[in-house]
Amino acid sequence: MTENLTALCPCQSGQPYQSCCQPYHQQQHFPANAMLLMRSRYAAYALKKIDYIVQTTVPSQQTLLQVDELQAWADNTTWVGLTILQHLTRSKTHSQVEFKAFFAQQDRTQVHHEISLFVNIAQRWYFVDPTVALPNMKQPCLCGSNKKFKHCCGGLL
Repeated sequence: MTENLTALCPCQSGQPYQSCCQPYHQQQHFPANAMLLMRSRYAAYALKKIDYIVQTTVPSQQTLLQVDELQAWADNTTWVGLTILQHLTRSKTHSQVEFKAFFAQQDRTQVHHEISLFVNIAQRWYFVDPTVALPNMKQPCLCGSNKKFKHCCGGLL
């Protein structure tokens, strides 16, 4: 999908991209909750906006992301649908979003089912990426809460 301003947003909201995820992708404002961030990240993958994927990952993990691999995955994947199954608020700074993202690679449709953790830092939501190195349970939490990882984000992953 190109950035046709009248086209429906890839996040499956039913709204035009221009009034849905585009303002987030252009950092005109930030998603108000974890579910909106999840939708905007899905749309960013669909539109190959890997910089947005990096910027919306918890700051302490951003340098650990393999940007070239994320870009290659986006370049070789056609995103065909998103279903949000559940959005749970765990605390004022933690939320979880369960979703199914449907994609096609090599003429085969597949589904990625995940329960993702999101953390609110300084009034902005971020994705916690479980595929990169995480602190051990006794180290400070990656979200900057000044708690041990096991008593904060680690207890939700």
